[in-house]
Amino acid sequence: MCRHLAWLGAPRTLAELTLDRPSGLLRQSWAPRRMRHGTVNADGFGVGWYAPALRPEPARYRRAVPMWTDASYASFAGTISSGCVLAAVRSATVGMPVEETATAPFTSGTLLLSHNGRVHAAAAMRELQARTDGVVVPESRCDSAVVAALLWERTSRLPLAKAVADVVLTLGDLAEPDGTPARLNLLVTDGTQIVATTWRDTLSYREDPDGVLVASEPDDDEPGWVDVPDQQLLVADTRKVTLSSLTS
Repeated sequence: MCRHLAWLGAPRTLAELTLDRPSGLLRQSWAPRRMRHGTVNADGFGVGWYAPALRPEPARYRRAVPMWTDASYASFAGTISSGCVLAAVRSATVGMPVEETATAPFTSGTLLLSHNGRVHAAAAMRELQARTDGVVVPESRCDSAVVAALLWERTSRLPLAKAVADVVLTLGDLAEPDGTPARLNLLVTDGTQIVATTWRDTLSYREDPDGVLVASEPDDDEPGWVDVPDQQLLVADTRKVTLSSLTS
């Protein structure tokens, strides 16, 4: 149901993070190794990155096509470096639109968000309307866009990590009409920290000498990767990675 990553540390090129790794996002778009739901991620991809010397808000590139088909991205990804990057490849939930506005990363102000999973979109929309008196309209009708809009509402009054945890706990018990439980692996950054959750899907991280990489699955077979247990909140900066339970 999508694969995603976030890097925080010394500047790395978009190509280093998404294209060049032996099992990176490019390969995960057609051959993910740990994806529990679905087989390929061919319904779009997106990358967001920060250039703080130019502006506080992140830049973003999104397409509703498979990553491997976009020669334009491949041509410039090696020329852009950033100390904070969030990227995702998408496997659309059945019934959800395949369009650029439904593709992560979603953004508001200085924030970038990706959602790996699924949630009852209509129920999540009802929660959003109740929280915002029906004034807020998500970027797309897809479930992930509604999750993003709910997070933007929370971050207006809560610290980022608490806002992310609150959204997951609010939506975590919402099942689809067919009984499929919500899956809410969120990955969020404001350019200075990474906040992520595990809620019925995979997540790993690796601390390197020059930064930290958080990803749905390892992008190589080298040592150092740590698998995050389910129902955890991960908060990382360039100094440390902290895990805490979402349910206790």
